[in-house]
Amino acid sequence: MEKGCILAQNSPTQERKLRLRWLLAASSVPLFGIITAFGIVPQTSELIIPVTTLVEEVALPPSVLSMTAPDRDSEPSWQADQVKHDDTLSALLDRLHIHNAQAIEFLRQAPEASSFPTQLRPGRSILAKTSADGDLLELLYQLSPDSALQVTRIKNGYHALQVQLVLETRALMKSAEIRSSLFAATDEAGIPDSIALQLADIFSSEIDFHQDLRRGDHFSVVYEASYNNGEMVKVGQVLTAEFVNQGKTFHATLYRDQSGNSNYYTPEGRNLHNSFLRSPLEFSRISSGFSLARFHPILQVMKAHKGVDYAAPIGTHIKATSDGTVTFVGVHGGYGNVVMLQHAGGISTVYGHLSRFAIGLHKGQRVSQGDIIGQVGMSGLATGPHLHYEFRVHGEHRDPVSVAIPSSLPLSRKDMAAFQLQQIPLMSQLSLLRHSNTAALD
Repeated sequence: MEKGCILAQNSPTQERKLRLRWLLAASSVPLFGIITAFGIVPQTSELIIPVTTLVEEVALPPSVLSMTAPDRDSEPSWQADQVKHDDTLSALLDRLHIHNAQAIEFLRQAPEASSFPTQLRPGRSILAKTSADGDLLELLYQLSPDSALQVTRIKNGYHALQVQLVLETRALMKSAEIRSSLFAATDEAGIPDSIALQLADIFSSEIDFHQDLRRGDHFSVVYEASYNNGEMVKVGQVLTAEFVNQGKTFHATLYRDQSGNSNYYTPEGRNLHNSFLRSPLEFSRISSGFSLARFHPILQVMKAHKGVDYAAPIGTHIKATSDGTVTFVGVHGGYGNVVMLQHAGGISTVYGHLSRFAIGLHKGQRVSQGDIIGQVGMSGLATGPHLHYEFRVHGEHRDPVSVAIPSSLPLSRKDMAAFQLQQIPLMSQLSLLRHSNTAALD
């Protein structure tokens, strides 16, 4: 009776233990039945083994009970992202998990951080370090290929400053074949447009890229590129290049002298930087050539066309073809808006039908080869947008396409020795590309 009273006073915990014991005892019956079925041996006596079920509580040490797994979500984390075309500041901060009001207010209002909300350019990179609660700890926003805005948390708020990025410079080697155009070939090979423009400029004294390119022409190029954290952020200069045009091979290698001046030279040391560019436009189409008797489309009479017309969209930049002095800038008869330059050796050039002049361009101003002096238009007597370009020698008109262009001075004997040392490894890289089936190597 005493035992029954004790059972009647069992706590819920004790009752669960009793049910567990019965469950263990019941589950052991079929198990031993299986053992008997697979363990019967003929002509042996049956052996009865008593079974006893024991249940024992084991208390865990307090130190073990207090141990919990670390909460990794509570640790600060970095997040990388890029500005999208339709991004707002709020959307960008939300994607970066920046939620604390103090940081958001600082990024919106602080003068030292103003370059962040005002320069959200698509494609620019951003890194943000935040706590699990969304507090901003550090932010790095790309302002240019080699600079960034750094925002850091300090004791009383936040601090921002512009920092220079440490960039890694690599030499990239690529090759391509012309099938339709230079740009199509460079696009297919993954070569940046700026490198295509450099190639056209470097070989402009050897190849007329408006009319000399042929299907099957090919080239190899080694150029500089700058990387930040493994991502290309800036393309530099062409270091060396080989261009095969209509079966003829041309080479060019960059040489920087001790004064910091740089030009491209042939392997023999001949300067490829002629005193005049062959064309004042980077890329265009000749719509009307030099002629002593051409039917004028507006005047409807036979009239000499003492220049070359380059068809190009309105606004296309026009470059000075050589160093010189501005002798006229303004409106002049059928030329419309025109710029006239005087160069050394009694040579002058004329640029007509402009839509606008370069800001601040004025008579007497010195300009350098490649400087932008205006934009293509159709002012004056013009039926469509184009540039009318003239080349005069002591006042006499010459065909800009066929006139012999003076070359610059070659390398001195002293510079030639340094140039040879510099170009040997670069020419080896070109040779590797020439004999490799790989289109691009790092």
